[in-house]
Amino acid sequence: MSDLLPLFPLPNVVLFPSVFLPLHIFEPRYREMVSDAIASDRMIGMVLLRPGWQADYEGRPPIFPIGCTGVMTHVEALPDGRYNIVLRGVERFRVLEEHDGRAYRRASVELIAERELKAQDRTAIAGCRGRLEAMLAPAVARAGADPKMPSAMSDEDLVNALAQYLELEPLEKQALLERDCLRTRAEALVDLLEMKSMMTRMHTGYVH
Repeated sequence: MSDLLPLFPLPNVVLFPSVFLPLHIFEPRYREMVSDAIASDRMIGMVLLRPGWQADYEGRPPIFPIGCTGVMTHVEALPDGRYNIVLRGVERFRVLEEHDGRAYRRASVELIAERELKAQDRTAIAGCRGRLEAMLAPAVARAGADPKMPSAMSDEDLVNALAQYLELEPLEKQALLERDCLRTRAEALVDLLEMKSMMTRMHTGYVH
C-alpha cells in the first residue's frame, strides 16, 4: 500500500473485509482520486462521515478514525469522466494523520490486524452463524430463495457480508466494523438483529 491512503468518506457506507462494494464516482475530486489510484496500487480507504457532516460536506467534515481499505477489482471509465468501480474490502485501518495536497483526502494510516481466533472462538462463531440463519430464514424464504446460507461461504465472509448488506443504520455498521475480531463482530450482529426483531414484535403487538 502507498504511504498515503486516499480516503473516500461517505455518510451511509461502511466497507467490510472480503466484501464487494459497487460505487458510482461522479464528484470531480473523487474522479481524481480514482484516476490516481488506478495509476498507483488501486487502493482506496472507505471511511464513514460523523453525524453533522452536512455543514461541511464540500470541505473536510469529521470522520470516524477506523475504516476499511478496498482494492478496485473493476473499473469502468465513462465518456464524461465518471467511473463505475467495484471495491473488495481488504483490511481495517486507523487514520493517524490527514495530509493536504490533493482535492481529495489522504491520510497516513496503520493497519489493524484482527485478533487471532482460538478453538472456542470458532465454536462460538459457528453458533452465531446458526442463529443468524434462523433469524434470516423467514425473510429469505419470502424472497423465494433458499433460506440456508451457502455452506461454501466461510463464517468470516458470511458475517462481514451480512454486516455490510443488511439494512442497518450506518452507525450500527461502524460499530460492527470496529469490533476487534470475527467472534465479537458475529456476537454483536446477533444481539443487534435480536433486539431489532424484539422491537418489531413489540410495535406490532406480538409482545405483551
